[in-house]
Amino acid sequence: MSMPKATSLRVGVTILSAALLAWCSVGRLGLVRAQSSQNNQSQPANVQQAPASADSPEMNAHDAPVPLQSRVSLVPVRVVVRDSDGHAVANLQKDDFQLFEDGKPQVISNFAVETPASISQHVVRAETAPGTTSSGQSPAPFLPPARFVALLFDDEHLNLQDLMQARNAAGRYLDASVTPTDRVAVFTVSGQNQLDFTDDRAKLHATLSQLLPRTVTGIDPNAAGDCPPMDYYEADLIQNQHDSQATDVATQDALSCQSNSSQGLPTGTGGTQTNPTDSARAQALVAATALRIEEVGDEQTRASFRRVEEIVRRMSALPGQRSIVLISPGFIYPNRQFDFSEIVDSAIRSSVFINTLDARGLYVPEFGTDISRDTVDPNPSAAGFRSSWHLTGQSNQREVLDYLAADTGGYSFHSNNDLGEGLRQVAAAPGAYYFLAFVPQNLKYDGRLHSLKVTLRSKEKYTVQARRGYYAPLHGNNPVDIAKEDIEEALFSQEERHGLPVALQTQYYTDATGAKLSVLAHVDLAHMHFDKTEGRNQNNLTVVAALFDRNGNFITGTQRVVQMKLRDETLEKLSRTGVTVRTSFDVKPGDYVVRLVVRDSRNALLSAENGIVEIPY
Repeated sequence: MSMPKATSLRVGVTILSAALLAWCSVGRLGLVRAQSSQNNQSQPANVQQAPASADSPEMNAHDAPVPLQSRVSLVPVRVVVRDSDGHAVANLQKDDFQLFEDGKPQVISNFAVETPASISQHVVRAETAPGTTSSGQSPAPFLPPARFVALLFDDEHLNLQDLMQARNAAGRYLDASVTPTDRVAVFTVSGQNQLDFTDDRAKLHATLSQLLPRTVTGIDPNAAGDCPPMDYYEADLIQNQHDSQATDVATQDALSCQSNSSQGLPTGTGGTQTNPTDSARAQALVAATALRIEEVGDEQTRASFRRVEEIVRRMSALPGQRSIVLISPGFIYPNRQFDFSEIVDSAIRSSVFINTLDARGLYVPEFGTDISRDTVDPNPSAAGFRSSWHLTGQSNQREVLDYLAADTGGYSFHSNNDLGEGLRQVAAAPGAYYFLAFVPQNLKYDGRLHSLKVTLRSKEKYTVQARRGYYAPLHGNNPVDIAKEDIEEALFSQEERHGLPVALQTQYYTDATGAKLSVLAHVDLAHMHFDKTEGRNQNNLTVVAALFDRNGNFITGTQRVVQMKLRDETLEKLSRTGVTVRTSFDVKPGDYVVRLVVRDSRNALLSAENGIVEIPY
């Protein structure tokens, strides 16, 4: 795995305990997100462990995954509750919530209220190693990123006026609502003038100032001069829905255009009687115009959906809350229902909320032709039909914004000119959110989508934002894959979990060549369960330590499996002292986020802890 230029990492792992330090070995290393197929094949899930002999080691560590005996499928649900003014509600209790899977009520097994202050209290800060000295410099306070917000500007569909209003509102949002634990990116549908996730507000403002309407096709489907006049909605009626009324109106428009052109009359005046040749020519012109406009509109829609999908994939590996804010006037998607479903599925799988902001604000529908275009209606008698279709098309544009937000658990802001307030509601960090989780009953490993719904018992008019579903695992009969999915989901999350008695400590010391960072996971065996087999107390721990940079980009990580086959007297000693797994990284000065995940094999219990390291230059 290639490393950022500013960071060079060398990793080592050691297992420490008061009773076993002398003979615990240092094993090879494995990347948690890059397990080799050889490792998976070297120890299939159905291989039985050999009975423990009298002289077999009581503890060792290795890379190979080990079979699991059971699994608890905990489904996490992050919930934001807002009042009628859009402010987060922070005083609700567990009993205020109801959680439904596929319409059936579920028991909420985990509940917590999280605020920016409580999140910062969870973080373990690094200490200088005993007996060493630091440079004496005090690094600037650093908090790990907790939220990632992608501002996606639909520069393909936005006009200049709406885009200017939206980017000004985004600038105010950056200045007033972004917190130290937020990372913001600016993306565009066209792919131009973008900035990846950062906490550098100056760079974000500079990127916003460069945004302009751009087209991915190089063609405006509604460009002035088209005759017959036609927009994407009308073209879809003709090309895809074979609407006879729309075709007849467009044909009459085309005949008027031909008649006016042949007589040299200005557009919009009367014409002459048509003949079959003129009618055939007009029909051919309508078909060609509808095909061209439909193809261009479809390509613009495809580009917008593709960009959303790319950003969802980009955010899937970020360690925290993830949301996209699509800033757009909306668009219709008559041929792209499958693409829409794929985006929703991908967002749900990746725990990404898609929030939307209608950049038109409280818009007034345009009747007739666009007044900004220098055109005259060639067929005034059909203006009523065209105005009706144009109005319907404009109204339908918002559906994609409403549906994307609703289907992914996001929030939609529309019909309001205060875009700054809209961005605060859809993009700013909520003052509080709730972490709920439940264990599905009779879960089948079929990969099927299960719907989720969170409601409140309160009669207050609150808005609930939560994920709309989850996918069942596909490999229920493969414990190795199950363990990997559990660990990766926890690793690339931001919430703490405390299924096992684990304490995280981080230390570093610096020298002339750089710094060494140690991540220590102390496990209290006195509160763990063991199986008694062949006279030994058996359980296995998978310990994962990962490093991220200050903007949440994954750098590297290790995964270790610690096998324990302990005699009674050894377990008694370790129950008093615990076991510590140490992971060492050689790093350069800078800010790092540490994520520690520990999972046992007996009950599939899991703990996840956060740490931050500020190594001075």
